[in-house]
Amino acid sequence: MSPRPFLMPLLTAALVAGATVASAQDKGSVDLKPLPPLANPNDPKIGAKELFGRKVLPAAMPTRVVGFYAKGCIAGAEGLPINGETWQVMRLSRNRHWAHPDMVALVKRLAARAHKDAGWPGILVGDMSQPRGGPMFTGHASHQVGLDADIWLTPMPNRQLSRNEREEMSAVMMVREDRLDVDSKVFTPGHLAVIRAAALEPGVQRIFVNAAIKKALCREAGGDRSWLSKVRPMYGHDYHFHIRIQCPPGNGECESQPEPSEGEGCGASDLAYWFRDSVIHPKPPKVPPKPKPPMTLAQLPAACKQVLAAPDAKQ
Repeated sequence: MSPRPFLMPLLTAALVAGATVASAQDKGSVDLKPLPPLANPNDPKIGAKELFGRKVLPAAMPTRVVGFYAKGCIAGAEGLPINGETWQVMRLSRNRHWAHPDMVALVKRLAARAHKDAGWPGILVGDMSQPRGGPMFTGHASHQVGLDADIWLTPMPNRQLSRNEREEMSAVMMVREDRLDVDSKVFTPGHLAVIRAAALEPGVQRIFVNAAIKKALCREAGGDRSWLSKVRPMYGHDYHFHIRIQCPPGNGECESQPEPSEGEGCGASDLAYWFRDSVIHPKPPKVPPKPKPPMTLAQLPAACKQVLAAPDAKQ
């Protein structure tokens, strides 16, 4: 199945106005309604998400990563085919299966490893980036430069999913109800094998998981444990894990993240913060914070204006 039928403005009005977090559980839509054109796209106050979210195809430019994971864009992105022998892309309505070619190649390798090492039919791929990166209508602050990808912790079924299933199906929760450990009924050695395979990829800088998953990986890793230093606890990530790769060699406009600290990150002091009651069960603030204004095009690296204005790549 070609990705092209789904390359259209992707969000219904309800989704645009809705949640600020797009997780594996947020459903998509098969009844897509194109976004209306912007009355004044040159308004300097307009959110960059309104501009990048309306781009259906990559920029017809050489591949180029501009800026930081949470403040940038990408030219010449490559689309991960929505079906592969050992992977399938989920939530097609989001049109977020684009990334730097290095990330696309990594996802394909990981899918093959999941099949070989974990015995999974393959992987289900969540959000990567938009066709030109940039801020998104919903969800991630990162995923803006084509160097991030979410992989569901639900193994791919041994069949091709329907369009409805890709939009409606929920990922499986891996964390126990008390949030202190994984659910042993669903978290298996296969999950460890897949996350380890991702962490052992040389270009991977970080992998984000729920702290309970990190705790389980520390307990069950055995053998070579050097890869654990790349696996970092992060809020959420209890249905999927997040892969982040380094800036591509020779891409001087890409702003890298500092390397993770050495060590496994498995000590009691490394994990203590994440299991505090105030972190697991945060209390809502007495005064709700005011919504932050959206990031504007002027706040992104200057080259992102050129990426946004470029003609569509041919598909």
